[in-house]
Amino acid sequence: MNTATEQTFDLGDILRAVAGAMHYPVIILLILLMLAAVALLGWLLAEYFTERRHMKLALPELLEALRHAEDPEACILGSGLLARQKAALAELTRHPDFSPELRQALAIRLLDQEQERYDGILRLSELVARLAPMFGLLGTLIPLGPGILALGQGDTFTLSASLLTAFDTTVAGLLAAAVATVISSLRRAWYRQYVSQLEVLSQCVLDRMQEGTSC
Repeated sequence: MNTATEQTFDLGDILRAVAGAMHYPVIILLILLMLAAVALLGWLLAEYFTERRHMKLALPELLEALRHAEDPEACILGSGLLARQKAALAELTRHPDFSPELRQALAIRLLDQEQERYDGILRLSELVARLAPMFGLLGTLIPLGPGILALGQGDTFTLSASLLTAFDTTVAGLLAAAVATVISSLRRAWYRQYVSQLEVLSQCVLDRMQEGTSC
């Protein structure tokens, strides 16, 4: 009976040692996640003011312009599309000697490249949104162990310090996750629109190059 009690006690000591060793790394990671959320927010604002706000596109009008333009590439470059959209569409117009099947494959690849880029950007904010609550929960639970021990010994100062750390890490994790979630939602809507526009315009360019006169 004593042996079993000693083994349980030793295992408990190991778990407490591991949890205690994770205290400061968890706090450091939470700070890094909060900084990452702030950086993502700054990136979002920069993207809005440098690209999104200046994007002036009426898709039906642009499709009509492409139907009747003598130079589709000039029409694309003079439109209100994003720079990456212009580059992708202009690339399609620069290969008139390609077969329709080859141009179609090129258009699909260009669309896939844009989608992969957008997915990579979204993964950053989604990673912060997932990890921040986890580390916030760890930062909440880890100080509670010493706090409970301090409560049993009547040390209210240590208990209050542990509870304060637990609350602070919870708030930090949830705040970082909330910011990252909002960023992911906004960007997902933006990028869905960009890819949809690029897909429609790519098909119009392909049809124009195949027929020679109209989409």
